[in-house]
Amino acid sequence: MCDVVKLICFMASRRGPVHVVRNVRKHKGKEYVSYLLRRSVREGKKVLKETIANLSHLPEELIDIIRRFLAGETFVGARDAFETQRSLPHGHVAAVLGTLRGLLLDKMLGARPSRQKTLAVAMIVARIIAPSSKLATARGIGPETLSTSLGATLGLESVDVDELYEAMDWLVARQDRIEARLAERHLSDGSLVLYDVTSSYFEGRKCPLAKRGHNRDGKKGKLQIVIGMLCNAEGCPVSVQVFEGNTGDPKTLAPQIRKLRERFGLTRITLVGDRGMLTEARLREDIRPEDGLDWITALRAPAIRELVNSGSLQLTIFDEKDMAEIQSPDYPGERLMVCKNPLLAEERARKRQDLLEATEKELSRIAQATARAKRPLRGKDTIALRVGKVFNRFKVAKYFGREITDESFRFWRDEARIAQDADIDGFYVIRTSVPEERLSSEETVRTYKGLSTVERVFRSLKSVDLKVRPIRHHREKRVRAHVFLCMLAYYVEWHMRQALAPMLFDDERKDEAKALSSSVVAPAQRSVHAQQKAQDRRSEDGIPIHSFQTLLEDLATLCRNTVRIKTTDATFTDFTTPTPVQEKAFTLLRISPEM
Repeated sequence: MCDVVKLICFMASRRGPVHVVRNVRKHKGKEYVSYLLRRSVREGKKVLKETIANLSHLPEELIDIIRRFLAGETFVGARDAFETQRSLPHGHVAAVLGTLRGLLLDKMLGARPSRQKTLAVAMIVARIIAPSSKLATARGIGPETLSTSLGATLGLESVDVDELYEAMDWLVARQDRIEARLAERHLSDGSLVLYDVTSSYFEGRKCPLAKRGHNRDGKKGKLQIVIGMLCNAEGCPVSVQVFEGNTGDPKTLAPQIRKLRERFGLTRITLVGDRGMLTEARLREDIRPEDGLDWITALRAPAIRELVNSGSLQLTIFDEKDMAEIQSPDYPGERLMVCKNPLLAEERARKRQDLLEATEKELSRIAQATARAKRPLRGKDTIALRVGKVFNRFKVAKYFGREITDESFRFWRDEARIAQDADIDGFYVIRTSVPEERLSSEETVRTYKGLSTVERVFRSLKSVDLKVRPIRHHREKRVRAHVFLCMLAYYVEWHMRQALAPMLFDDERKDEAKALSSSVVAPAQRSVHAQQKAQDRRSEDGIPIHSFQTLLEDLATLCRNTVRIKTTDATFTDFTTPTPVQEKAFTLLRISPEM
């Protein structure tokens, strides 16, 4: 366009100065505007004006460029005028940070602005978009190795890893107050509170929290820490606590009850925990309905067998139904919901058979070792030690009889015991102190099954999204701060998933899904809408369906650009145009990417 203007003006100016004239003419009440390109030529004492061209048919923007050029203004092409100095992935930062601020989580961290608070926010966001070590996080924010727009968006020009450690110390000192604010938002008197624990392996041996304990991660030779999580009935995390790695699950319960009662100020609570957590001893000593503490848990297999032997549980009544509420004198004042799941029965039978076969294979090798001609296995204690290792590995010693002497080993299946346990395959019993007028049998079973949401939190923390492992901090408060940071990150992610559900494989129509299940005992069903999404891989409006991780990757392609104006050397920030997927994501989150 500029070249065309230059050519016109050059040809027109060969005999005199050229300018643009705007003429306005009125005729019969109407106004007519025309733009003329004119040249002034002096002939003697007279100045003649010559019209070279009528520009009225051109766009006004082009006419303005012609006028400005003739007035002496210089024009350059866009590529010659601007230079993009840096382009940083930004969309995922904007989505996470915008959600965090929308939840007022930054206000919960501290009312006053401070560098420690900003760094804490940066670590929470970084844990979601790119979980890594604190050193890698610091380098990702620094100007030389900037990997996202996080540092620029938060106004962090440079960050040292020691500053992040100081911010962690600052944050963990405020954990009690922050969790109290979260509990105030998500819990109330009479609320259902889900509680579960997990463990995580630990790198190193210097932290006092790291102990040898129950290894849930399958990492041999590693010390452990134990993590307890409190969530509301929907699975939104409210509080987290770190215990020494050799702490048994039931021993973590009393501190949680004190927290709920004293720090959160709840007088009536219904605590939901699994059978390994709410043991008989804990129910007698720590949780009493008369103190406003109700509970929902389940019976272990031996207790179910005792119900059958005492006649309180008649297995024949489940030939035509899958759930029934019963009473037993062994559990006074309690309600027992007996459930039968055929799929669970098949899975338990298959697993038992696999373990029996694997155990028999190993035991046969020991028996053969005692009978071989060359260097046979001898010694009753030695043989028993080998046998014990096998039983400890497969956990089915109760199903085998054995005879050990100094020179031989013989074993056999206890078919009667196997058949006895097979009778109750697929049965589980939910027990509760909550009266029926407050919670029906179906609602009680559904609530207990809701513990799976806490397990989902742990999966996200440990492997899927936030990667709390490996833990390399040596100081106790740093370990607690690291786990607390991960919990706050999941708190933000949980709310993002709720808002972004129409774009994810998640089922946002859970009420419809409940209606599809034949009973509360049957496996959970996905709604027709969710099944259609999974099949088509697209939403109703044609947007591709994502997992949470791939959606963040897509959002990251929306960039924050630093642009320099070459003529003035000034810079400004510009953002790439959102794609339809990105635009919908920000619409669902109710935030703007330009932040």
